[in-house]
Amino acid sequence: MEKTGQDDLILAGVAFRSRLILGTARYPSADVMLRALKASGTEMVTVAVRRVKVGSETGEDLYSLLREAGYRILPNTAGCYTAKEAVLTAELAREALSTDWIKLEVIGDDETLFPDVPELLAAASTLVKQGFVVLPYCNDDPITCRKLEDLGCAAVMPLGAPIGSGMGIRNPYNIQIIRERAKVPVIVDAGVGTASDVAIAMELGCDGVLLNTAVARARRPVLMAEAMRKAAEAGRAAFLAGRIPVKLYAEASSPMEGRISIHTAPPPASVPQSGEQA
Repeated sequence: MEKTGQDDLILAGVAFRSRLILGTARYPSADVMLRALKASGTEMVTVAVRRVKVGSETGEDLYSLLREAGYRILPNTAGCYTAKEAVLTAELAREALSTDWIKLEVIGDDETLFPDVPELLAAASTLVKQGFVVLPYCNDDPITCRKLEDLGCAAVMPLGAPIGSGMGIRNPYNIQIIRERAKVPVIVDAGVGTASDVAIAMELGCDGVLLNTAVARARRPVLMAEAMRKAAEAGRAAFLAGRIPVKLYAEASSPMEGRISIHTAPPPASVPQSGEQA
């Protein structure tokens, strides 16, 4: 699909032609990661600050690879359990990577990886006041999303399903409510398993999708990344086109006028045989 620039994703005043954001973890190799990122068409990638220590040789190698390839780096606070930890991690990322953008994660436990909402809100409030462009990973809860928007977050990123589960969007109705109410971009973050999940998110009117495991752990990550790109484009086009109403009963697509109608004569009345009563 040709990009015209008329339907770009706008985040904090920055235009992105792609509506996909990809993670950089769990790929079999750096080469596969780079080829998958290219196939996806993404322009922004997330990197966990705690996974790759900023300033280490490995960290510098990863950041250099991504920057040389032309990607905007979105550091995230994965692994943080408190607002204090998340704010400190964001501050470290800003100093080391010279970016005010942060994907904010504050999780409640290691088993579900669900957000700790009170700590998330506290961290978001502090970071917005410090001038960060905050993109928060949150529950698919319209109230939490509204509070994050009110705090000044540049977008809201409700989960579709638990991180890495591949279950897709488990509650499309909540996602739809969030999209209808939000005045900032809505990006589905977590739970994507395959291309159809991306298409559904886009058909619901979401502004983008952030994913990692679905591509990185696929049998053929590069091919899956390409599928995700096409799904995002198709889903967005379907949303803009406008789907037909859902109905319980069938409605013929062909006009009823001018149908061929064959009328058969009624069967003749039976004639009584000799000896039978009429």
